[in-house]
Amino acid sequence: MPTRAASFEELRGAFRWRIPARYNIGVDVCDRQPPDAVALIADDGAGGVVRHTFGEIRRLSNRLANTLAAQGVGRGDRVAILLAQSLETAVAHVAAYKLGAIALPLFTLFGEDALLYRLEDSGARALITDHANLAKIEPLRDRLPALSTVLAVGGGPGALDFHDRLGRASDQFVPVDTAADDPALIIYTSGTTGNPKGALHAHRVLLGHLPGVELPHEFFPQEGDLFWTPADWAWIGGLIDVLLPAWHHGVPVLAHRARKFDPGEAMALMARHTVRNVFMPPTALKLMRQAGIGRRPDVALRSIGSGGETLGEELLSWGRDTFGLTINEFYGQTECNLVIGNCAGLMPVRPGAMGRAIPGHEVAVIDASGAPLPPGQSGEIAVRRGDPVMFLEYWNRPEATAAKFQGDWLATGDTGRVDEDGYFWFEGRADDVITSAGYRIGPAEIEDCLMKHPAVAMAAAVGVPDRLRTELVKAFIVPRPGFVPSDRLAAEIQAFVKARLAAHEYPRLVEFVDELPMTPTGKIRRRDLRDRAQLDRDIHSG
Repeated sequence: MPTRAASFEELRGAFRWRIPARYNIGVDVCDRQPPDAVALIADDGAGGVVRHTFGEIRRLSNRLANTLAAQGVGRGDRVAILLAQSLETAVAHVAAYKLGAIALPLFTLFGEDALLYRLEDSGARALITDHANLAKIEPLRDRLPALSTVLAVGGGPGALDFHDRLGRASDQFVPVDTAADDPALIIYTSGTTGNPKGALHAHRVLLGHLPGVELPHEFFPQEGDLFWTPADWAWIGGLIDVLLPAWHHGVPVLAHRARKFDPGEAMALMARHTVRNVFMPPTALKLMRQAGIGRRPDVALRSIGSGGETLGEELLSWGRDTFGLTINEFYGQTECNLVIGNCAGLMPVRPGAMGRAIPGHEVAVIDASGAPLPPGQSGEIAVRRGDPVMFLEYWNRPEATAAKFQGDWLATGDTGRVDEDGYFWFEGRADDVITSAGYRIGPAEIEDCLMKHPAVAMAAAVGVPDRLRTELVKAFIVPRPGFVPSDRLAAEIQAFVKARLAAHEYPRLVEFVDELPMTPTGKIRRRDLRDRAQLDRDIHSG
């Protein structure tokens, strides 16, 4: 754990990894915690609040591990978890890790095709879900020969009743002795390009995440901390940025996730439970800003972390006005998460920068040959091999795994640059970079500038083919309430960007939309926007 230091440089220089040879996530986050301490506060959104202790989590996870073992599920088998934030979700994860199985979190808003792909590709042997989601699984069972056991909260056709089976099982279980490098978890990428790939992580992935949680949350944990995120625990941001690191430190977590994010309800929830720490995806922050959320004296957050899309100066300023603190942006991806970040209490936060390499992680910007580039030059953001937070492989995809690396570096596929002081600046996905009139343009800077215009609630920039310039910059804009889309407003926004960036960067095309296409984790699907822009051009040229 990073300890307080006089400077970031001192902290980074003193940091050393201590990864034990034998390590199990389930034992760490549950069995070694004080049994009477509160682990989970479950808020059902209808006035019902239940507090669960670590002792309860231990007994229930032992019962579930025994239940799964009785069904023939064992070490290395994949256990899918199709549940929203809840007691049962947390118990399922802890049980799978203790059993030596591999947890496979699934998003409850997935449709049948998405579920079939992940269950089939992973070869999941067991599934833990609830009555509401069971209906999506039943039509798929004939195509999933490996799926031999389904446990459902509330029961249902073709499923074992979750709580009934746990009630019959022993609450004593000896966790499997796992190595830190043994497989523990498969999280599928959000699939911004191509089919999602299953990133296989080892038990050590939790330990690798800790510095990237502790610093952006201002030396987490501190007395009185309570963690919540609107991000689903099916994603790496909800599971290993919040739930598991909080429990590693014995800090309680609030479980509540509405089907749709409501800015006002989020504020009320944080006030009701005196939440101190939140991971808030950029999309959620933008929706709160769009809704006109203002400061509330009963919301007393100590830290806000955010990652997935660049925040920019406008959102940082809004965050200070609304919450009285600086939102600490961080960076990572499913394969290698939380390797760059900010800590406003230790170093200046530079608007638009993702932060500096978190202690313990060696991050660089590399060229096409895999050689690190000097400060100021654009290239691909990369992380050196051997990092404890780094994935083991893509499930059943050795070629894709090999392609992810360039020599000693894991190549993220994101373009950026690092400045003389070690701050990293995100420019875009490698396939999102716009080439116009000989210039290479990252969409992040354009989008940040667009967000500063008072009429813009959300924005995305993409390149569309052009015979003269190779590509033109096109902006898709969701207007703020009270602003009516028009050619005049589009021209005003174009002039606004042109005056603040450069003539080659302003959007020559502007389209107003009601919403932007997003991945389930809240990232803009620019590929969809490029396809839409190309289709529009084809129609008009035809």
